[in-house]
Amino acid sequence: MILKPITSEKAVRLIDIENTLVFEAPRQATKAQIKTQVEKVFEVKVADVRTLNHANKKLAYVKLVKENPAIDLATKLGMM
Repeated sequence: MILKPITSEKAVRLIDIENTLVFEAPRQATKAQIKTQVEKVFEVKVADVRTLNHANKKLAYVKLVKENPAIDLATKLGMM
């Protein structure tokens, strides 16, 4: 369901400041589906999911709980 992680300057800053990762997701995906998919695929706990429809894409801002640092997951994904 999740297409790819976003590695813009803003997305990298959110990893450090807010413990949040940004993914591009299908437009029909719901917040609950995105949360379930991230938790299952990456084996982390998700605190909150925010979505943004922009330029015919859906961006999912996935905030992780404090026990799962986003920087560790970003390193595994090759974003950092």
